[in-house]
Amino acid sequence: MSVIESILGNNREWSERMTQHESDYFTKLASQHSPDFLWIGCSDSRVPANEIVGLLPGELFVHRNVANIVYSSDLNCLSVVEYAVDVLLVKHIIICGHYGCGGVKAALGRKSHGLIDNWLIKIKDIHARHREDIDSLKSDTKKLDRLCELNVVEQVKTLSHTTIVQDAWSRGQELALHGWIYGLQDGLIKDLGVRVEGLDQVPEAFRFIGNKDEG
Repeated sequence: MSVIESILGNNREWSERMTQHESDYFTKLASQHSPDFLWIGCSDSRVPANEIVGLLPGELFVHRNVANIVYSSDLNCLSVVEYAVDVLLVKHIIICGHYGCGGVKAALGRKSHGLIDNWLIKIKDIHARHREDIDSLKSDTKKLDRLCELNVVEQVKTLSHTTIVQDAWSRGQELALHGWIYGLQDGLIKDLGVRVEGLDQVPEAFRFIGNKDEG
């Protein structure tokens, strides 16, 4: 049996297990998709979004990329955010990084890794702005972990600067942005205390004229 055939076999076994516990599991799953949460996380396969928060697939809308970065020019990410906010009407957007992130680690160094280096420039910028804070830490592990945290904080800020999120707030839609980080060593999520719920929390320079809060 090839590796691919083995994976397909695993799928059939999984499907059977799910219907053994609940015969109409897939019927119910297919008939509804109204999540309250959008999860923006890292592509790392060790961070399975639904599983670590104990939610079913239909309860969590998910977007993933290397190092959970939000670029205001990334049409892929912004399309997901717009659909989640405008169509699904999610109430919470969670940006969740993880300790020991390979993308963040790559951005910490100067070795070239190819095309991915262009994607990671934003993290290099975060490192440069917080170099004193990061360099004050004793070990390389702590330095990496701190940059992983700072990266999450930065992405929450970037998301709050988008017209998609600000337009939702301007029309009175309930929407909160959160910054979390996941520990691979213990499976626990840490809330970084970053929560943005309205334009009043966004610096004026990043608020778009025309929103209700701007008069």
